[in-house]
Formats: sequence, C-alpha cells, structure tokens
Amino acid sequence: MRKSLLALLLLAAGGLAQAQVQLKEGHPERYTVVRGDTLWDISGKFLSQPWKWPEIWHANPQVENPHLIYPGDTLNLVYIDGQPRLMLNRGASRGTIKLSPQVRSTPMAEAIPTIPLEKINSFLLSNRIVDSDAEFSSAPYIVAGNAERVVSGAGDRIYARGAFAPDQSVFGIFRQGKTYIDPETNEFLGINADDIGSVEVVATEGDIATLNLLRTTQETRLADRLLPTEERGITSTFMPSAPAQEVSGVILDVPRGVTQIGQYDVVTINKGARDGLAEGNVLAVYKTGETVRDRVTGEMVKVPDERAGLMMVFRTYDKLSYGLVLVATRQLELQDKVRNP
Repeated sequence: MRKSLLALLLLAAGGLAQAQVQLKEGHPERYTVVRGDTLWDISGKFLSQPWKWPEIWHANPQVENPHLIYPGDTLNLVYIDGQPRLMLNRGASRGTIKLSPQVRSTPMAEAIPTIPLEKINSFLLSNRIVDSDAEFSSAPYIVAGNAERVVSGAGDRIYARGAFAPDQSVFGIFRQGKTYIDPETNEFLGINADDIGSVEVVATEGDIATLNLLRTTQETRLADRLLPTEERGITSTFMPSAPAQEVSGVILDVPRGVTQIGQYDVVTINKGARDGLAEGNVLAVYKTGETVRDRVTGEMVKVPDERAGLMMVFRTYDKLSYGLVLVATRQLELQDKVRNP
C-alpha cells in the first residue's frame, strides 16, 4: 500500500533555509478524520498557527498543492531527520491516494471543507456591499404587490418600476441596510445590502415590469430595490493565509446580528481589497482595552488591547470585507480591532 508523506516545514522569511513548524502543545500523534471536521479544525489540532497549514504544505517539494481530505483518512505525526511530518493514510473504502489538487470524481459533499461553509452560504450567494447610495436610489423598485398586497412571498406575482435592460431577466431583491463610515477617517465605505430574495421578469410595459418571486428570505415590501446579480465567482474552497501586507482595522458590524460576537458569527470590517486583503486571509481579533481612571493620579489610562480571537476573510470588496470568526476566547464586540495574526 502506497503512502504519501506530507512534510510540515516552514520556509524561513526572506531566505531559503527551512524552520521547524511550530507544533501545538498537547498535539495528537494520530488523528482520524470524521464527518463534520474542517481543515481548519484539523490543522488546529497539530499547529499553533492553523492558518499556516497551506504554506507549510506548499513548502514540501514532493507535494504540489494541498487539497481536500475525507472522513476515514488518518494522519500520523512522525519525525524524519528531526523534522515533524504527517503521514496520510487513506480510509479503507478509498485506498491510499497521493494528496494532490487533481479533480476527483468523488462528490464534494463527502470531502472535508476548509471552514464550515453553512455559516457563510447566504453571504457567498446573496449578501453584498453597495459602493454608493446612488446605486440604490437609481435601481428599480417594487411598486405593487398582487391584489394590492404590501408584502409578498415566494411564488407571488409582484410589479416593479424602473429601467430594465432587455438582456437581464433575473434580479436580486435587496433592502438598504447600514451605511458604513470609517471610524478613524470618516470616509464613506459602502452600504450593506440585505438580501430579501430574487425575481424573474415575466413581462415589461414601459417602465413597469411584471415579476415572479422565485425565493425570499423574508417578506418583500414596497420600495425594496432590484439589483443585478454580482458578476463574480463564488469561492467555496479557501486557503487560510496571513495577509501579504500589514492590516489594521476594526469590526464595524454583524450583518443581521447583534453587538455581541462569538465563534462562527459573520462580521464586516473596514478593510478591503485596496488594503491588500484577499479571500482566505486570517486576521487576529483584539479586544479594545478599556479606559479607566487611575485612582492614584486621577489620570485616565487606557489598558492594552488583548488578543481574543481569529477570523478569516471570505469575501472582499474595495473598502470592506466580510469575515467569519473562527476562534473567540472571549466575547467580541463592535469596534474590536483586527490585525495581522
């Protein structure tokens, strides 16, 4: 039975020498993958810095690229020439296969994802950031429901008013959410567009369109806006990594959420593609230190920020990004800081 070795080696920064990977204290010597695991969970069992899993994977010249693994696969931690390495044994039902990024015929539903995708599916498919208020105010809007209804649901016929391109037949329905302003520079960053559903254009007469409601996440209302679907690929396989440049931002919002933030909550941060962020980048979250009165001197003193979690960016816009909180050692809040891990 063939076995493939996955060497856990780090390339030394700015040089060709390799440094030993930082293993997590109390790491297992052997782990069998089970359904419900994610690559992030598994890497966190072995490594102190789980986001470096892809980097050290790529550092091994014998393995071209990382890819998904499957329930039943077993990872054994061994040492070769004093260096830690993982030996991958495929489950009995799959045989032993070299870990590589080739397309497999096995349904993706059986594979282990990088992160829990069910936590971000609605954001991957629907939620979005609008760059200007004009984009909302100029978009077509719902003007009437069937039989004079003011709210409608999936399967209903509704009517909208505006300019409809003849080659655009399907639209998303959005409701204007929060407007984001940078807390430090007061720069306008964008508007959160809350996904309400989607419609199909059945007919148009002048500037009035007859629509079929295909799906809804909540009841549609008069004046909800119609926006074309985003022309961007949907990434479902993320490779966690540190940002390529220094990032220092804050958590602005929890879309459709509350101010208290925990593991697997989606957050909006005030940094985006223009700041060097890319999908898959991992950021450390720091609790903002309180400002307290020194009872001896009477001065107001700010206590240091405290690291309290990790988040991964899964969708970037120019000035904003959506991220998923992967680790939260304390309850997080709006205005907590995000930085390079």
